[in-house]
Amino acid sequence: MITPAPSSILIRDAQAILTGLPGAAMRHDAAKRGRDIRVRGSRIEAIGHLQPEPGERVIDARGSVVMPGWVNTHHHLFQSLLKGIPAGINVGLIDWLSAVPVAYRRHFDHEAILRLAARLGMVELLLSGCTTVADHQYHYYPGMPFDASQAVFEEASALGLRFVLCRGGQTIARAIDRDPPPQVQPETLDAFLGAIERDVHRFHDPAPDAMRRVVSAPTTPTWSVPVDHLRPIAEQARSLGIRLHSHLSETADYVRYTQEVYGCSPVDFVEQHGWLGEDVWYAHLVHLSPAEIDKLARTGTGMSHCPQSNCRLGSGVAPAPALLRAGGRVSLAVDGAASNEAADMHHEAHTAWMVHRAVGGADAITAEEVVQMGTLGGAQILGLGAVGTLQVGQAADIVVQPLNEPRQWGLHDPAMAPVMSGAARPSHVLCQGRVVLDQGQIPGLDLTRLHAEANDAVRHIMANHR
Repeated sequence: MITPAPSSILIRDAQAILTGLPGAAMRHDAAKRGRDIRVRGSRIEAIGHLQPEPGERVIDARGSVVMPGWVNTHHHLFQSLLKGIPAGINVGLIDWLSAVPVAYRRHFDHEAILRLAARLGMVELLLSGCTTVADHQYHYYPGMPFDASQAVFEEASALGLRFVLCRGGQTIARAIDRDPPPQVQPETLDAFLGAIERDVHRFHDPAPDAMRRVVSAPTTPTWSVPVDHLRPIAEQARSLGIRLHSHLSETADYVRYTQEVYGCSPVDFVEQHGWLGEDVWYAHLVHLSPAEIDKLARTGTGMSHCPQSNCRLGSGVAPAPALLRAGGRVSLAVDGAASNEAADMHHEAHTAWMVHRAVGGADAITAEEVVQMGTLGGAQILGLGAVGTLQVGQAADIVVQPLNEPRQWGLHDPAMAPVMSGAARPSHVLCQGRVVLDQGQIPGLDLTRLHAEANDAVRHIMANHR
């Protein structure tokens, strides 16, 4: 679907440029330092007052904000065909898990539907300016008749997106899974570890601008694996040079369960088993004590902040600003579309900005900090050192966001439109220097056909669900 990268591209005359960097460095002084960005191959070659070169493609960025591609650090792409299931709309996490992802995984028993869901989810993200997708893909089970890892990598490659496979799964049957289908059966520890090693050898690239990464990511430390499996999983990941990811402290019930069963907080529990450090990050972390926030910050353990899903499931509001102020690492993520029917990064950024001000006051978080979380913050947590900022020498993951919709008109500070004004479609997106969204369209993708295929899949699932 992606078009070949020209030798160079000039993004010209941006109204505003956001760098992704912290503090005052977030805003590039376009008036003094120039409004143009030159991309040569896969990298940013220059930012300033630039003139077109012979044969160079020029992208007109007048009236647009130019920013780094969003980095989404936690998703469940297969859920993109499970949006708005009635039994899961008005319930909390535990009932939602049983009613939606557990009950409906039976329908993902062939490769075509998993590919369709992944494609749909990544298209939604790309249309919001997301260039890096970390997918917590936990749909694996014994005797699975297709290669789910290869399928999602190929779908990302077809769209030209940077893809991090957080290879999930479980090695124990969870008590919370009521009447689970065969597709929810656990793997053995040996099978899980063997699959991780094979995926690393097949797909993992340790480069700072890697297009493919693999992460070891059992679904939850407390429910999805026995306690004595946690350290072997962590040790294998570190021996392979890959990162660790999971869910943690999503609800108050989760915290209560860990305290009652293990006699400690969730963060203390994972620390006991080698699951803290700069190579570890967790989705949610909604319910944290001040001591846990301090420990996460000191160890460099990261947070995937998913405010829309947390709001949607009534889980609470994660203390992302507190962790950020403590020097911790915070990123932005949409979570699965079955618990976030607006799973795009513009919506997520807008919600993050609004919800923290609602609960923490007007000075709880700034719009600039939200951009930083969703770009540089995510790249740092994923270990992609060449990604997440607009700087000379960095990977050319760039979004051109026109301010051409009524919600963006009248702004006195147009630079913050991607956060303040919410959802909007970019005109152009580059990933690794390739144009993956061109004049609002994904090259080679028939969006009408994708819509029809998604509708057909939903009808099929509804007709066959029992």
